[in-house]
Amino acid sequence: MRFLSADYIYPLHITPIKEGVIQVSNMGEILNIFTDRCEAPKGKLEIFEGILCPGFVNAHCHLELSHLKGKAEKGKGFLNFVEVIQKRNDFCKDDILEAIDFAEKQMIKNGIVAVGDICNTSDTINQKQKGNLQYYNFIEVFGVDNSKSDEIISEAKILRDKFRKEGMKSTISPHAPYSVPPKLMEEISNSFDKKDEIIIIHNQETEEENQLFEKKSGFFLDWLKKINSTSEIWEKRNSSSDILKEINSGKMLFVHNTFTKKKGISDNYYCTCPKANLYIENSLPDYSIFNVEKLCVGTDSLASNNSLSILEELKIIQENSDFDLNTLLKISSKNGAEALGFSSLGTFEKGKIPGVNLIKKQTTIIKLL
Repeated sequence: MRFLSADYIYPLHITPIKEGVIQVSNMGEILNIFTDRCEAPKGKLEIFEGILCPGFVNAHCHLELSHLKGKAEKGKGFLNFVEVIQKRNDFCKDDILEAIDFAEKQMIKNGIVAVGDICNTSDTINQKQKGNLQYYNFIEVFGVDNSKSDEIISEAKILRDKFRKEGMKSTISPHAPYSVPPKLMEEISNSFDKKDEIIIIHNQETEEENQLFEKKSGFFLDWLKKINSTSEIWEKRNSSSDILKEINSGKMLFVHNTFTKKKGISDNYYCTCPKANLYIENSLPDYSIFNVEKLCVGTDSLASNNSLSILEELKIIQENSDFDLNTLLKISSKNGAEALGFSSLGTFEKGKIPGVNLIKKQTTIIKLL
């Protein structure tokens, strides 16, 4: 059992506590919170400089793309980045698995305790079976040809069930509004069952997506026509948010939202990945438009980032918003845990096992539990 104290404790379900104390079991369970160091047993108190907060939740990642680190050039735009991703299989399996292992270790070192992870393959299953982190696996589907919808959804169910067989959360999810036509979206909705808690979708990561739906023009339209896409993708949708009419699910997590406008915000969860947004499009969202109770933070993949660190993402958000520290920590931990259904994470409430991070004044992080 440990009694941990710092300059401030940020429990995230209540206001920060100056020189507070958290009592933690050997298994990491929060047993109690004290507002005064005098309440802790003498001789057992561990005092640190900095702040204590719950472990971070990386709400959006592509762990299986870790081997593509450095392969995409910065600032070349979204479609250039897509070209790099399409070469993901031009690597030997050992290199892919080694990169996955490295990336997970980096997340653990950086105080991350849970991940919302996009999966197109089963490459990450063996690593995830080790139980180092908690994962919600989103089986990503895309296909612009209506005739292939049945085949695509059948393959997605097989992959989803591989993860579920290992006791992991897994849900079939659409890639993006421009890459999933209404027919495939209907198939995705029909695949939902009682085990599905939330779906994830890339949203307005590039301005070209807005131009496609709102003006029926632009580079995305030319690209989709070139690859023989069904015209229903843009003809039946006037905005990215129209996708809400096609999905029959309880919760949704929209990711990136780099070019989202306030009028397009719904009562769903939103995830920002600022370093990846800067890496690919050199742009950031307008953080003032989001409901901070529904905003989460992700790192995206090492294909679009030089590290997997929520703290580094928070620094970018802090520089480009008016969020106070308590809000920044809530979007990095509490909100992501709620969105992904990790009920034992996110806050220092009694009975939870959220992990404990120490953030020092030099903005370095030490994972205590």
